[in-house]
Amino acid sequence: MKPLEKFLKKQSSHLSGPRHLHRRQSVSKILPSFLRDTPGDSSGGERCEEDPSGGPPPSQDCLELPDGLRSPLSFSSDELSPSEPLTPPPGSGGWTLSPPGPLLAPDTPEALLGRVLEQLLSAPRLNEAAELALDDFILTHTLFMPTEELLLQLQQYFCGCSRYTTPAWEGSDPLQRKQAVLSSLLHLLDIYKDALQEEERTFQLIKDFYVLVMRDAPNFPQLEGSVIRLHRLVESAELRLTDGSATQCSKQVKPLFRHFRRIDSCLQPRVAFRGSDEIFCRVYMPDHSYVTIRSRLSASVSDILTSVSEKLQYSEEQGQREEPLILVAVTSAGDKVLLKPDDGCIFTTLGINSHLFACNREELRSLVPLPEEVQLPPEDSHIHRIEAEDLANQLSAFHWELFSCVHELEFIDYVFHVERGRRETANLELLLQRCSEVQHWVSTQTLLCEGPARRTQLLKKFIKTAAICKQNQDLLSFFAIVMGLDNGAVSRLRVTWEGTIDRARNARCQKLPGKCKNLFRKFENLTDPCRNHKSYREMVSRMRPPVIPFIPLILKDLTFLHEGSKTFIDGLVNVEKMHAIAEKVRTVRKYRSNQLRLDTDVSPTHLQNKAYVRQFQVIDNQNLLFELSCKLEPNTQ
Repeated sequence: MKPLEKFLKKQSSHLSGPRHLHRRQSVSKILPSFLRDTPGDSSGGERCEEDPSGGPPPSQDCLELPDGLRSPLSFSSDELSPSEPLTPPPGSGGWTLSPPGPLLAPDTPEALLGRVLEQLLSAPRLNEAAELALDDFILTHTLFMPTEELLLQLQQYFCGCSRYTTPAWEGSDPLQRKQAVLSSLLHLLDIYKDALQEEERTFQLIKDFYVLVMRDAPNFPQLEGSVIRLHRLVESAELRLTDGSATQCSKQVKPLFRHFRRIDSCLQPRVAFRGSDEIFCRVYMPDHSYVTIRSRLSASVSDILTSVSEKLQYSEEQGQREEPLILVAVTSAGDKVLLKPDDGCIFTTLGINSHLFACNREELRSLVPLPEEVQLPPEDSHIHRIEAEDLANQLSAFHWELFSCVHELEFIDYVFHVERGRRETANLELLLQRCSEVQHWVSTQTLLCEGPARRTQLLKKFIKTAAICKQNQDLLSFFAIVMGLDNGAVSRLRVTWEGTIDRARNARCQKLPGKCKNLFRKFENLTDPCRNHKSYREMVSRMRPPVIPFIPLILKDLTFLHEGSKTFIDGLVNVEKMHAIAEKVRTVRKYRSNQLRLDTDVSPTHLQNKAYVRQFQVIDNQNLLFELSCKLEPNTQ
């Protein structure tokens, strides 16, 4: 079992209720535990002892929800990670959970939009409660109202022909009404940015709305500031869309992880992926020959198979394949996942050492991993040359690039895929894949190091690197390194950890210093999942931006909110659930409110270390890792 799977599997008992997400299975299996496992499954390893006071206390403020469901705002601080408002209150010195005012009452989606617009009538300066209500609605509206429907509703409010207006709205000044609608539209564009360009119908509605506003602008000169801002947003989006629709031969093809390892590609700053971006990918045949295709990142399985078939038309295998092809993901352990024809965005869901195979159904059983995935790589010498500080800074810098590429709405897309009806989570899944990659890299490097003294030195370097990552507030790297050292294949090495006599080699290993052991125990306590990661939550609550959080825990919290309460209650939108979800997203926004700045140089050695950190060679087959461990220390029982 992968370390990240084992870590999150201990949290499965926190999810209650019979409903589970019906999200398409991720081939990488990065977060399977809290998304698929049934509550109470303890197969993931030893469970931490239940604290009698750790359960959620009954709340008098909790709404009476059907079927025993609880209001999301009634969850205790031990059940959810800190969810702070966008701006800390003056003089508080920190971030609070309580909203600045009462939340809107549950209502139908259309009426709820009207209530939000009513609160925006206090233009030109909005109060904090109105801003929060608008942000809640825009961040979560796709769970109960499609974006196209929202734009149509806003157009009707702008033209004064909406069927859902209230007396307060009708009695207000026309200028204030139009300003309220424009504020909502501008906030929508600010949050979604390039994401709306991926949906052709939605972007066309925005351009139609823009034309409507420009026609009405001469009658309301007070709207000049909002109109200019809208013009700039739509114009810049149109330019990016025009650049993206360039000819196929001139359009840049972006590199993905583990695709065509090139030094010049990995040294370039990472940029966010969109579904329309194109990549190169190898699709293998049962005999391990392959074809290279150029495909959109969001391409479906059927589109990929079409491209493969076109390539095969010009090969010798044209007459050998009369049956239709199927697409299969094969892991380094030999596991096979048959992909459905309508599955999309599969490139970023592949595991670290997984590959795509095209074959017919009769050849499915004969598929085996590539030879390089089942053979042991040579011992890496670069890890012994690089300093712990440089290693930690390179990890933090790269992970900050990846974290900055993740759109805040990808967190909602990942968990609420069924309700949103779309899935644009490429950048988030690449970041999750990287977290798993770093874990396996730590385990791999430790087990490939044959000398006991060198292994002990490597453990010291990894522990020091984790400490510097924690100091950099890069908790993703910190967790990954600690969990890599906690891998069962590494933790069983008594000679390496304790410095006992290695009877197989009749030698005594250099002892790991007590200072390093104590420091690692503290790190294990910080990553301990007991009481819903209480130690980690207390630590991160004391940090100020920039922070790279442990991303899987944010997804677990969102899943808990999704599974623990319904989106609709008697046909009305559960406003408290929407607010709790928006608070989690605003937490991510807060973590990135400042830029991460690290001291780095541009020497040749620095560039070599940068390239090394961005293209790890790892073993993700746990059985193979245990074989290596037993060869190093066969008599540790």
